[in-house]
Amino acid sequence: MSTASESPFVQGIHLQRTDENIREIDALAGLVGTPTGLGGLLDDLKYAVRRSRAPRLLGRAVREAWRWDDYDERDELWYPQGISTSADSSDTEAVLTPEGEGRRVVVTTWYSTGKDGIKRGSRVTFVDLDSGRYRHVLLVSPVFDKAGNLTLRPMNIHAGGIVWAGPYLHIAATGRGFVTARVDDIMRVAGDDDHPDELGIDGTSLYSFGHRYVLPVRFTYQAFTDDGHEKLRYSFMSLDRRSDPPGLIAGEYALGATATTRLARYRLDPATWQLAVGDDGFSRPLAVDDGGVRQMQGAVIASGRYHVTVSHGPWTPGSMYAGEPGSMKRHRWALPMGPEDLSYWPSTDRLWSLTEHPRRRWIVSMDRAWFD
Repeated sequence: MSTASESPFVQGIHLQRTDENIREIDALAGLVGTPTGLGGLLDDLKYAVRRSRAPRLLGRAVREAWRWDDYDERDELWYPQGISTSADSSDTEAVLTPEGEGRRVVVTTWYSTGKDGIKRGSRVTFVDLDSGRYRHVLLVSPVFDKAGNLTLRPMNIHAGGIVWAGPYLHIAATGRGFVTARVDDIMRVAGDDDHPDELGIDGTSLYSFGHRYVLPVRFTYQAFTDDGHEKLRYSFMSLDRRSDPPGLIAGEYALGATATTRLARYRLDPATWQLAVGDDGFSRPLAVDDGGVRQMQGAVIASGRYHVTVSHGPWTPGSMYAGEPGSMKRHRWALPMGPEDLSYWPSTDRLWSLTEHPRRRWIVSMDRAWFD
């Protein structure tokens, strides 16, 4: 079997994983207590999503839709971006509780706009579709300063896509590559609701921009390029679980006429849910296609074909493109305005996306066969 530094892997661009932040995460757990993990979070969901009574009015392909609560629906300080589901994370397509109950869960990303002068980084949100409730979790980077004291930094990335693979969340970081966190590391912060504008550690207190839960990033897959090649932008991501071995899809958002619109596919190790690594320590893509679509916001492979979302701004419904790179068919008015990342739920043959603009924010599912 070839390694990720030999043929058939594509040369020119690659990723390299940083060291794992084990000491920093252990120190953070020592401050706030044993991590609750995803199970503890799902037992403490706070806000309610509302199911749309007329989902087809939101887009020709939409079959189900949920709105956030009133505050998150209109919030201009945080914008939703990426989406993945428990169908990506597990063969059972559900999160199993200690009692053996399966829960269908969606995870999304949001980035901080900083419109009030405070850049809060990015966060993930877990939505339990069965209970209709959710909660936000702030992504943080714990580091030791020069004096050896533990400090917290916001994860300042656009977070345009997310892949929930096994116990890990891989989150797009554009030109930096992507960052990885582990759901078992979710930690509860005691009484932080009174400090919505602060992040840091003060003695034994931890402030996390008003979030009751935090999730430290474990490592980063840093993006590099060889001489003569253009660095790939990891604008969005998705999982191809049905391939053998499974693959991670990444693509580029491009607005200008000269910007690249590449789609890359990396091999994942199904035993670890990390990228395959070559003898040189690099992870190289299995394929890079130049035939993406301008202004694409998300891409996923379903039923052997690419499906790509394109936004037309806050007032015009979004489009879906389906087919092979370079020859995709456009399906107009398929989604609500402002569609972002994509994920695929195999057993239901549904595509999932979400929209970003205030007062027009939905999580939606679509019948994939509508795009045949």
